[in-house]
Amino acid sequence: MSRFVYLGVLLFVVVGTAWLEVLLRARVYRRWRRLFLTLLPVVAVFVVWDLYAIASGHWTFDPEQTTGVILPGNLPLDELLFFVVIPIAALLTLEAVRSVKRWEVGDEPPGTVVDGVRRDDA
Repeated sequence: MSRFVYLGVLLFVVVGTAWLEVLLRARVYRRWRRLFLTLLPVVAVFVVWDLYAIASGHWTFDPEQTTGVILPGNLPLDELLFFVVIPIAALLTLEAVRSVKRWEVGDEPPGTVVDGVRRDDA
């Protein structure tokens, strides 16, 4: 059972933040292109970093607490999933706070309707 500890933590994070998309209208999953473009450099940088640390012997993973699925470079699948799940949870949290506080980032063009509110330049 301990082989699924890492996945269990990730599942807890997903369940703990997924409701933000629906109830607080975080709109992270709805804007999938933006999500993908955000995740791409994050995942790439951290995978390269991990691969270097693993190859150098600075970083190891307990095989008893991971699924045992090992990707090229001795990177556990669980670790790759970590680099996807945690940034999504952070984005969901940020966007949920923005939604509740009605903070604008300025990335919506003028005249765009966001959550029923029209954004116009002031």
